[in-house]
Amino acid sequence: MAEFIASIDQGTSSTRCMIFNHGGEIISSHQLEHKQIYPQPGWVEHNPYEIWARTQDVIKEAMKLAGLRLEDIAAIGVTNQRETTVVWDKDSGKVFYNAIVWQDTRTDEIISELAKKGGQERFIKRVGLPLATYFSGPKIKWILDNVPEVRQAAEEGRAIFGNIDTWIIWNLTGQHVTDVTNASRTMLMDLKTLKWDEEICEIFTIPMKMLPKICSSSEVYGLTFKDGPFGGEIPVCGDLGDQQAATVGQACFDVGEAKNTYGTGCFMLLNTGNNIVFSKNGLLTTVCYQLKNEKPVYALEGSIAITGALVQWLRDNLKMISSAAEIENLAKTVDDNGGIYFVPAFSGLFAPYWKSNARGIIVGLTRYVNNGHFARAVLEATAFQTREVLEAMKSDSGVDLLALKVDGGMVRNDLLMQIQADVLQVPVIRPRVAETTALGAAYAAGYAIGFWKDLKEMRSNWKKDKVWNPKVCSPLYSEKYKEWKKAVTRTFDWIE
Repeated sequence: MAEFIASIDQGTSSTRCMIFNHGGEIISSHQLEHKQIYPQPGWVEHNPYEIWARTQDVIKEAMKLAGLRLEDIAAIGVTNQRETTVVWDKDSGKVFYNAIVWQDTRTDEIISELAKKGGQERFIKRVGLPLATYFSGPKIKWILDNVPEVRQAAEEGRAIFGNIDTWIIWNLTGQHVTDVTNASRTMLMDLKTLKWDEEICEIFTIPMKMLPKICSSSEVYGLTFKDGPFGGEIPVCGDLGDQQAATVGQACFDVGEAKNTYGTGCFMLLNTGNNIVFSKNGLLTTVCYQLKNEKPVYALEGSIAITGALVQWLRDNLKMISSAAEIENLAKTVDDNGGIYFVPAFSGLFAPYWKSNARGIIVGLTRYVNNGHFARAVLEATAFQTREVLEAMKSDSGVDLLALKVDGGMVRNDLLMQIQADVLQVPVIRPRVAETTALGAAYAAGYAIGFWKDLKEMRSNWKKDKVWNPKVCSPLYSEKYKEWKKAVTRTFDWIE
């Protein structure tokens, strides 16, 4: 058998290809950013053609950097920014409209209209999700209702939908498929049957022939085209939404294990096993993963829209830093936040509030405040939001978290990780391979073909890199968190 697994990690701000060996170690990696498109306030789009072009580029470069050939790659896994919605013509490949990104809030009126009958939790016992602009179903409906020709093309069976995993796999193999984790983020899949819900699709006025085939997270979906970026046929056989992929990459295979991923947003998942657990505290019920020929594993999830994206905003909009990495040193120039709190409700508030009519605020400004305080407040916003999700998770599960496994791009920021430990008052643990999203997709692909034989083999690859222990009696845990909670209330109901 070939010795390596390739993983395509298509995220909100960039795309990368990572190649792993059997020990779960990174052999090579290449990453490219893509453009963020903001046509109107609250609207966020990506160009699907650009994403596919970047995908091809990173594949070729990662293979080149490692000096690998087609026959060296045993399988390919795909992981993706979830909920981001693409509709295209299956005959021509023409995209009807830009991808509508998960952060986009244009579907607010659709959500309000749907909530008039049954409220925000109208479908929650079937799909595990509240009515919110976050999910794919309302985005599909918006495209059908607002983009000329799409509804007719959908009725004719030409216009098809996919999240970014489906778009990538379709371009790689020609197959129109998704996996249970991505399907569980559309608001259109029944969690028990793992099938598209006909009644909900009808309420959304979405023709079911638009929807991809739902598969497990670990099976052969198709072979890459001979003239594609890999230069020949390789099985594509792993597919997981990015946060579920990170949970697999962190080897959170036992009930009660949790991880938190720090990327564009922040996402904490708690494995609840084969049981579907519905939240009473604003968390989502989602499919965690389904490996080949096995029962689905479910999770509770706390989703935070803006964390790493806030650092990008500080860089790109306010020009306080020239690179994301600079925020740590800037924040270290001060001892605290100077009394300011930044609540980044740019796309409304996600877990545990689910208020799409909230908007971002900065409170506590005085002339004392400088750039360092801004930087510190940005980092603290991530840590405080994570604690809100963790408290909701504890209330739902009754389980005290003894330590938090972390991953994603922001975990390279040592100051942020120490702040997080202080805010939570539990140790924060970073694994040796922090890019666990790509690793999880690789595991799913490798498991499908026997590259990794069982979960124990994958778990044995997990190694601890660094631990941050909390400072006892930190003001971040008590009075600072209390002030944060007060700041959050100031964002409510900004949009009427």
